Amino acid sequence: MISVAIDGPAGAGKSTIAHKAAEMLGYIYVDTGALYRTVGIAAIRKNTDLKNKAELKELLDSINIELKFENGVQKVFLNGEDVSEKIRTPECGMMASAVSAIKEVREFLLDTQRGLAAKNNVIMDGRDIGTVILPNAQVKIFLTASPEVRAKRRYDEFLQKGVQVKYEDVLADIIVRDKNDSEREIAPLKPAEDSVIADTSNDTLRQAIDKVVNIVKETLKTKRVIV
Repeated sequence: MISVAIDGPAGAGKSTIAHKAAEMLGYIYVDTGALYRTVGIAAIRKNTDLKNKAELKELLDSINIELKFENGVQKVFLNGEDVSEKIRTPECGMMASAVSAIKEVREFLLDTQRGLAAKNNVIMDGRDIGTVILPNAQVKIFLTASPEVRAKRRYDEFLQKGVQVKYEDVLADIIVRDKNDSEREIAPLKPAEDSVIADTSNDTLRQAIDKVVNIVKETLKTKRVIV
């Protein structure tokens, strides 16, 4: 099986770019951020104190998360409920950043992520795919862009979905998440040593997708991996 690990900061366009690249390559796309957002929405609903080990254990024991692919589109289910759209709020995004820093949560989701890669050719995106989740991935890409560009992209996404936010607030959230993700003790955000850095600050979406697809093809060719 071929594994492509795409890491990068919030708002880098990982989900959109990885999804489209996976379609072009005929791979399964796995959005690991959706898994953490799902734990996050469960914590919000239960008003869980994440610093309370007993409450955290109770939360994790009470939830079942499934990824399903319907017509090539990833859907995420929490205890049988499709929460694919409900987890795409700023609140869930910040909560995802909080729960992803917790060792017990990361261990809870680890088997799910590695299990998908063991059975399928995958493009998996997140914060620590190449460094922790799939350290033996044949292709590792660190996808990034300037904070301002990432904030503008995310701001536009919110407006398209009818979510009313201020650009300044989105930028502030991006900056806070960058700091939290890169400075956390557990699996901090950083490029894997053998990753290819792909800065898409000046790229259109189409150019960014083509850039990722070309990196995958060239890396596999260089390593002489039979696809």
